[in-house]
Amino acid sequence: MAQQQWYKGAVIYQVYPRSFQDTNGDGIGDLKGIISRIDYIKSLGVDAIWISPFFKSPMKDFGYDISDYRDIDPLFGDLNDFDDLIAQAHQRDIKIIIDQVLSHTSDQHQWFLDSREDKTNDKSDWYVWADSKPDGTQPNNWLSIFGGPAWQWEPRRGQYYLHNFLTEQPDLNFHNPDVRKAVLDNVEFWLKKGVDGFRLDAINFCYHDAQLRDNPAKPPEKRQGRGFSEDNPYAFQYHHYNNTQPENISFMQDIRALLNKYPGTVSLGEISSEDSLATMAEYTSGGDKLHMGYSFELLTNDYSSEYIRTTVETLENRMTEGWPCWAFSNHDVERVASRWSSDSSINPAQCKMLSALLASLRGSVCMYQGEELGLGEANVAFEDLQDPYGITFWPNFKGRDGCRTPMPWHNDNCEQAGFSHAKPWLPVDANHKKQAVDEQDANSDSILNAFREFMAWRKNQAVLVEGDIEFIDTAEPLLAFYRRFENKTMLCVFNLAGSNASLTMRNTIVNTHEELAHHTGTVTDNTLTLPGFGCFYADVN
Repeated sequence: MAQQQWYKGAVIYQVYPRSFQDTNGDGIGDLKGIISRIDYIKSLGVDAIWISPFFKSPMKDFGYDISDYRDIDPLFGDLNDFDDLIAQAHQRDIKIIIDQVLSHTSDQHQWFLDSREDKTNDKSDWYVWADSKPDGTQPNNWLSIFGGPAWQWEPRRGQYYLHNFLTEQPDLNFHNPDVRKAVLDNVEFWLKKGVDGFRLDAINFCYHDAQLRDNPAKPPEKRQGRGFSEDNPYAFQYHHYNNTQPENISFMQDIRALLNKYPGTVSLGEISSEDSLATMAEYTSGGDKLHMGYSFELLTNDYSSEYIRTTVETLENRMTEGWPCWAFSNHDVERVASRWSSDSSINPAQCKMLSALLASLRGSVCMYQGEELGLGEANVAFEDLQDPYGITFWPNFKGRDGCRTPMPWHNDNCEQAGFSHAKPWLPVDANHKKQAVDEQDANSDSILNAFREFMAWRKNQAVLVEGDIEFIDTAEPLLAFYRRFENKTMLCVFNLAGSNASLTMRNTIVNTHEELAHHTGTVTDNTLTLPGFGCFYADVN
């Protein structure tokens, strides 16, 4: 792939650094831990690492509340460690993508400490401040994703400030050009450090409606969660005014203009709006905004072939210029091995199939740490919870800790599975030890080794990396599509259920990819039969 197009079809491995590898014995993963496991990451056949926030932070939201955008939190190391990480990754031809949390800061950021003091200081208009209603209540009906009103009273100013997330995460005022410039200057700091791109957290939340209009109510039948609990009052509104404002488009263009000064760097926007697929298409259109967008549309509980097909086709029809990125798991949702399991048990065949399916869709791919092991959601007791989201909504919603527990490296007498010599910030799940890296390394038929084999094979299949996609009409539980590139057409078929399923073939098979362990289908008398959770890849006419 050309240097400036490396991201197209790339497999991006998400590292949640708190839970990857601890090297200094404090029970929290760190940058040196990522470096120590860089050869493991290389063995997966991925193209890039996306590292969740490691910046200086009070850790109210575990790094997504940043108090200094240009420094490393001592929990994770220092800037020298980061320089070493970039060097080690680049020596292995691995790109580094880092999170940028631009829409809000920590309430301990110096900008906010200044802004809250009065209405006349140099930073007074850097955050979203508003007067109360005459009766002293909040300026409007906007809600926080993490529960309750999105406004917090600040007695120093005698005003409310906006926080779309935690109270400790005040929203910046992007209507102020000085804010936009300062934010872009922080982004450029890391470009000068040599990063290859940015995952832009909640990027459609940068702007708010300047008129502070109330959000309209959403009827109960349409309260479908996308990355948040459906019993959360946040789902009770159409979020027309607290995010995804028209002014955000020009800011996307500013980001792209900055990245264009650093050839080969890319942007991946996390988008959660009322119509995320439409916003993804808009934010990646024209070649002058984001390079890629991804959303929570495949991070839901709907595991039907119809839903997956409809979601991908909808985006394909809308995103005529941009580039999609798909994920089945990340640090915010229940792990896919549990979420899409019919009985909450981990089925190795299903895990292998899901990774192959994800990496066969048109677009780039985000794989979350542990997904290559088939890790399921960890069961975290209430007294061990760290996530404020889960603590607030327990027991109906247990938060995000279950997908954030430490990576299991060794299944031995070490209580912490090789993650740390100390008590980790979240407990290691006992079931995860059985799926530890050393266990799977030694098993040629493991989920991990199947993942490695598939990703190595995929790198040589330009049709899967760059090709177009066309879905085929199939009955549940089969999902089938063609990938086409230049003069080659590949048929990809997946059985999403645990029992056999059949499909009548319409094509002449040129070559079946029986060299691939994932390839488990057989064709007899023009009928393709797939075992439970089977895959079929064939070059066809």
